[in-house]
Parts: sequence; structure tokens; C-alpha cells
Amino acid sequence: MSLTYSLIIAAALGVGFLAARLTQSRLPMSGRDKLGICLGAYVGAMLGAKLPFVLSDWDGFVSGVAWFSSGKTILCGLVGGYFGVEIAKWTLDLRVKTGDTFAVPVPLSIAVGRLGCFFAGCCYGTPTDLPWGVVFPTVDAAARHPTQLYETLFHLACACGLAVLRDRGLFRGQLIKLYIIVYAGYRFATETIRPEARLWHGFTGYQGAALLIMVLFAWLWRHDARAIASARSAEDATALLPSR
Repeated sequence: MSLTYSLIIAAALGVGFLAARLTQSRLPMSGRDKLGICLGAYVGAMLGAKLPFVLSDWDGFVSGVAWFSSGKTILCGLVGGYFGVEIAKWTLDLRVKTGDTFAVPVPLSIAVGRLGCFFAGCCYGTPTDLPWGVVFPTVDAAARHPTQLYETLFHLACACGLAVLRDRGLFRGQLIKLYIIVYAGYRFATETIRPEARLWHGFTGYQGAALLIMVLFAWLWRHDARAIASARSAEDATALLPSR
């Protein structure tokens, strides 16, 4: 792991933390609780990002070596981070909706982190004749899609778009799910220019995971939407009751 990569990843974590502090400043929660959900997000994301690689290496899983080897996936890291927050909220007995406060910090952090992948020469794309193809000397002499930079631009666009939606009050309570669904769709599409192994009928493992994640978070969206609608109906019914 190069020093440049380590510094960029540290910067990514710093950007995410500072952005989260700003977006969570108005949450009706104590500083201790805010720290708790941030830690839940971080631990969940780290475990989720690493788990697929650990489970695919049974001997390394049993010995514990696999946890410290290379290999992480942002796609599963997002899912782990989401459920890490939910577990932290359950542990702290919090009922406050917090997902929207992560919707901008997370893509900002990933946008910076992908620059680390670019400079480290990992997570590259397939060979291309396009003028912006990049040669990664640690791989070969072919010009390749700089998929790391594509992702940086994608996540920056997501952060800007989600900030606009948040400020306009659109998709309230669902922004982090929207982001995860959109990113899963993006990864499904861009796997066509990534040199990943084709496992089932020409599809990669990431594409299979992306489809499962889109279905899961669409279901979570629907579940939360129904819960919110039921709560509002109950509030409206209470408001109609005669006062005594």
C-alpha cells in the first residue's frame, strides 16, 4: 500500500466525517449518539466491504488472515454501512431517521477515495481506444478505461444531486436508499468495462450483487414509505379527535 493511497484514503475519511458533522448538526440527538451512529456506519462499512472476499477464502477465514489481505468492495461496504447504522440506532434505542444525513457525506467520501484507487492502479477498467484511456504500468502497457475517475465523477454528481433533493425536501427519509439503488445500477452497467470474471451467463459477481442490492433497498424503501404513511394517518386521525 503506497503512501499516496494511504493519504488519499485518510482524506476521504476526513471529508466524510466533516460532512457528516455538518449534516447531522440539526439532528435531535446527543453528541454521544451521533458518534455512535458514525462508528456504526464506519464499522459496518468496513466489515461489509471485506466480507465477500473473506467468505470466498475459507482457509483465510478460518485462520483470520483473509481479514488483513487486500480486496474490498464499495458496493457491499455501502450495505454494511447502512445496517451498521441501523444496529447502532437499535443499540442506542434511537428512533430518529438518520439516513438523509449520510446521503451527501458518503458519496463525497467515496469520490475522494476512488482517487486513491486511481493512483494505486487498482480497480481499473478494460482496454480502450478512447483518447482518455490510461496506462497502468503495474498492469500492462494497454490504455484502459479509468473507471476509478468515472466513479469519482459519478459520486460527485450524486452528492450534488442528493444535496438539491434534500434542500427541496424531496424523497425525505429515503435519500440514502435512493443513492444505494442508483449506485448499484451504475455498477451493474459499468461492469461491462471492468475486467471481472464472468460467472453466470456473462454476468459478473458484482452484477449479481448489484441486482440483489437494488431489490433489497427497493423493498426497504417500500417498507419505510408504508410505515411513514401509517404514522401520518395516525397523526391525522388524532388531530381530528375532539378536544376535552
